[in-house]
Amino acid sequence: MTENTHPLALARSARGMTGPDLAREIRAAAERRGLRSGADRQRVRKWEVAGITPDRESQEYIAEVFGVPLDEVDVKAWPNWLPDAGVIPLAPASTLPALREALRASMDRSRRTVLSAISGTALVTLAGAWATGTWSEATKRAQGKAIDEDFVALLEQTSTQLTTLATQQRQHTGPLLDAYLTTVTDLIAHGRYSPPLGIRLHALAASLSQTVAWHRFDHGLHGEASRFWIAGLHSTYASGDHDMGAAFLSDLAYQASWRDDPRTAARILERALTRTHHPAARSLLQLRLARSLAAQGERRATLRALSAAEHLLSTPTRDPVPGWCSWLSEADLAVDSGQSLNDLGETRRAHQLIEEGQALLPPSRDKTRGVFLAYRAKTHLALGEPDQAAAVATESLELAQRIGAPRCVALVHGLIPHFRGFSTAQGVPELLAKAAA
Repeated sequence: MTENTHPLALARSARGMTGPDLAREIRAAAERRGLRSGADRQRVRKWEVAGITPDRESQEYIAEVFGVPLDEVDVKAWPNWLPDAGVIPLAPASTLPALREALRASMDRSRRTVLSAISGTALVTLAGAWATGTWSEATKRAQGKAIDEDFVALLEQTSTQLTTLATQQRQHTGPLLDAYLTTVTDLIAHGRYSPPLGIRLHALAASLSQTVAWHRFDHGLHGEASRFWIAGLHSTYASGDHDMGAAFLSDLAYQASWRDDPRTAARILERALTRTHHPAARSLLQLRLARSLAAQGERRATLRALSAAEHLLSTPTRDPVPGWCSWLSEADLAVDSGQSLNDLGETRRAHQLIEEGQALLPPSRDKTRGVFLAYRAKTHLALGEPDQAAAVATESLELAQRIGAPRCVALVHGLIPHFRGFSTAQGVPELLAKAAA
């Protein structure tokens, strides 16, 4: 069958929608206005295959479905105003389409396959556009209902409370955070606000997008996670927050490393570093860059990045540490340095650093402790200490299951095949049984 390359077909396919899905969403958009649309599967096919141009009303409904502002709909330019099927490019009016695409991608998973993560090439291109693009402030809206500043303050306060809960409680907040982000997106789209309030709304959308993205990432929903991180990047682009923009690129790079694509991670981070200012933020980026370089066996560049991360972390500054990297500490520096050295083959020194980092970690960071324990188990195995590895891996698994940290559980399960050669070592049978339960 010949692939349908019409921009409308590509745009809906990128969002996991069939022709009937699109027709149903168009009819729903009309109903929200108290009107009716005759859109059905056959009509969508005529637009996509026969080259028939939708009328003005249908194009406006299509724009609403895809999150495109009506003032960007040029009826005569159909289909050129449709959103790109891949990553939405950074632009002054790109925030809403990116946010709505991320939210839509998470809805009704039963009707589609799980979205794949964005390609490495597309992510590097996006990072390059961020590094070289012109920044623009979030503009005011002169139409719609006026937004009360006290209501925005309430959203900011409660969002902060939700995102700073302990991991054990935060596992229950996913639907609430989705709802908050949907509300903020609607306020940006339909509310009337001043430029300062607009910047606060974009900042709130960015913060919520980052938290929602990590929630998806922890549950292995990489396609959704990358789209929320990208939506957050668009929000920071609109508000001109360079360091927060770097946070989203750093998270996308972390995901690339996690998915065994360290080359993409390094290329993203190199671009992110060009516009990142705060020493703590630069330290985190250098630390993640070291991890990606070590995975590629680039020893000299890895050590250079680790040295930069250590220096930057201790660099004094009057500026407050950005919230997204305020958790970065000597513990993280030690453990990630250990992970980098382990990839370079320096297992014993790596193991020592990971142990030191775990000892420095505050009790409040349970999820991170579970991850660090899994790293320790890996180096114990590499050093030929299966009994100690089993004890540490079991502790990590039990902690992760108790607090609801599926990514940590996945780390331990990834180690299980390496334990099967030590089935008689102390603690290994018990670990295998717990992992299989």
